[in-house]
Amino acid sequence: MNNKIPDRRIVYKTIGTTKLEMHLFVPGKNISRSAIVFFFGGGWTGGTPSQFYPQCKYFASNGILAISAEYRIMGKHNTTPFESIKDAKSAIRWIRAHASELVISPDKIVASGGSAGGHIAACTALIQGMDEEGEDLKVSSVPNSLVLFNPVIDTTDKGYGSDKLKGKETEISPVHHVVKGLPPTLIFHGTADNTVPFENVERFKRLMDEAGNTCELMPFEGKCHGFFNHRRAGNADFEKTMEMACGFLVRTGLMDRKNPIPDEKAPQKHEK
Repeated sequence: MNNKIPDRRIVYKTIGTTKLEMHLFVPGKNISRSAIVFFFGGGWTGGTPSQFYPQCKYFASNGILAISAEYRIMGKHNTTPFESIKDAKSAIRWIRAHASELVISPDKIVASGGSAGGHIAACTALIQGMDEEGEDLKVSSVPNSLVLFNPVIDTTDKGYGSDKLKGKETEISPVHHVVKGLPPTLIFHGTADNTVPFENVERFKRLMDEAGNTCELMPFEGKCHGFFNHRRAGNADFEKTMEMACGFLVRTGLMDRKNPIPDEKAPQKHEK
């Protein structure tokens, strides 16, 4: 039996006939009053929210409302990365606008994701504009923290995605938009990643440091793209990234303390 299924789903955005849902994992009781929203990877072309169900289950068992969000992708909606970013911003804005009914603080929202999903999560904080027409721009779409898993962080030919952004390579390239005052950021990245070069995140961290922002880069030696994904047989890297993410959120005030809620369904350690 798969116990990593959402507690409920909510439509957060409708574009024409397309309805985009959030898949919610609700903690038994909310200690931190925080929310984390994940965006799946797939090169802005494919992927599904189920990629981050294990992470959502982990965070929900630790008292955080965890969400895996749908967004428009090329393979399903014939869209570009620009529409994907708009949807990510809409998701943050929707969560903040509905903070009261979600029983969270509007000032404790974490954006997360892997690869292209990590890219659009980062863009909610770094890229100006890209807002969906008709939304209430008085509600900020900027998260309070970022937790990124091998994110696409440079969309020029030095990184990933330039073939999809002909003539617009730097418009949504996070590394080209670093300024002072960005949210605290944690990045997990394999040093042997041959999809998103490790140099990209090293450069991003350097620029974040120079701008006076908090940016923690956690290198995983010899690991390739997607190393963090949960696997049926268990994955020590999954466990390690979850523990480190909790520690980061505690340090940055997004989580009261690690493992606040005893839960027999929480992910168990795997023996090597």
